[in-house]
Amino acid sequence: MALFNFGKKKEEEKKTTAPACSCSCSANKAESITNDCCPDLKEGEICCIKVLGAGCKSCHEQYENAKQAVKDMGLSVEVEYITDMQKVMEYGVMSMPALVVNEKVVAMGKVLKAADVVALLHKLGF
Repeated sequence: MALFNFGKKKEEEKKTTAPACSCSCSANKAESITNDCCPDLKEGEICCIKVLGAGCKSCHEQYENAKQAVKDMGLSVEVEYITDMQKVMEYGVMSMPALVVNEKVVAMGKVLKAADVVALLHKLGF
């Protein structure tokens, strides 16, 4: 019985959207994350640290803890705080705050204290 269209399989058509420009570029495709911040990076060096978050209290706390960890380690790396959800989603992060080192997600979903960030960086070989 097909009451209210239950029991019928509907075929879904995949809609393709054209890019905003008139050229044949792939502007609507997601770009992959590449290590473009330091292409000549040596083994065991940190070139960039990012905290991904929504701007909430715990995400801001993770940002401050990451800055303190960098200061404690004596590194000259600036910690970047990213709240743009489009950029956060490009990393595949679903729970925030997240910590990204050299364009790789190393922690997500919990606030790490400064000492924990230092221990994590040492564990990763930095």
